[in-house]
Amino acid sequence: MIQILSTKKLSKILRKRISTAGISCVEKNFIKTSSLPFDKPELNDYLIFTSKKAVKSVLKSKNKNVFSKPCLCVGEKTKKKLLKNKFEVIECTDYAADLIKIIDAKYKSNTFTFFCGNIRRNTIPDYLQQNEIKYNEITAYTTTLKPRLIKKKYEAVLFYSPSGVNSFLEHNSIEDKICFCIGTTTADALKDKTDKIVLASQPTIENVITAVLNYYQRK
Repeated sequence: MIQILSTKKLSKILRKRISTAGISCVEKNFIKTSSLPFDKPELNDYLIFTSKKAVKSVLKSKNKNVFSKPCLCVGEKTKKKLLKNKFEVIECTDYAADLIKIIDAKYKSNTFTFFCGNIRRNTIPDYLQQNEIKYNEITAYTTTLKPRLIKKKYEAVLFYSPSGVNSFLEHNSIEDKICFCIGTTTADALKDKTDKIVLASQPTIENVITAVLNYYQRK
């Protein structure tokens, strides 16, 4: 039986999809995220969210003023979370690099409030700073690495974030494993370690699992 390792705990539905395909999957969380309390911030013209975790933290803050501001976001899961909680979403892309292209084309004269985690990529802040666009940044949640040694041998490892990659590599090596990655930024964290990378068609956990099933069905 094919043995794979997921660096994140999966939903029951996804577990069933994997087991039905005759694949054995062990799940270990390699990172932990926690909401971070923050003072009521000054809100600019638009809000930016790059993860569902940031949305959850803002909802916990019970700051009702946020609902009056239109949102730009990264990721379908982030968008769904925002819409479910009555935010207005005016732009959504799969990657931050695509979002800044939209900002550059349509919103360059506006101001922004960026809700993010303590470990975030520089794509959006660098763009805003370089173009002298007014913004403020609110750290809404923390990401903590949970590295652990995996002694069992696996044919493949599933990665969902650069942080997950870094946590895994603290005590483990990639060797000849197939690496299934949720997106290009996660894959970039592995580019110096292996060329055996399979990208999900879209950056969602569900599409990572679909990539796994498609890969082994072809073999």
